[in-house]
Amino acid sequence: MDPAEHLESDEAIADLMCAAMTTNDPACVAHALGVVAHAKGMTELARRTELSRELLDRGMSWL
Repeated sequence: MDPAEHLESDEAIADLMCAAMTTNDPACVAHALGVVAHAKGMTELARRTELSRELLDRGMSWL
C-alpha cells in the first residue's frame, strides 16, 4: 500500500501534516513530508514552497 495514493487533495495533505505535527516526533514529520513529496512530486512541491528543487532534493535525501 502506498500512502501517497490517498493524498488526492490539499485538505488530505493538510490533515496528514497536522497529524504528524501533533506527534512531536521529528521522524514522523519527516516521513509525512516524504509521503507528500511522493504524492505531489518534487517539482510541484518546489513550486508551492518557492524553494529550488535542488534544495528540496538535498534536504530530503536522507528520508
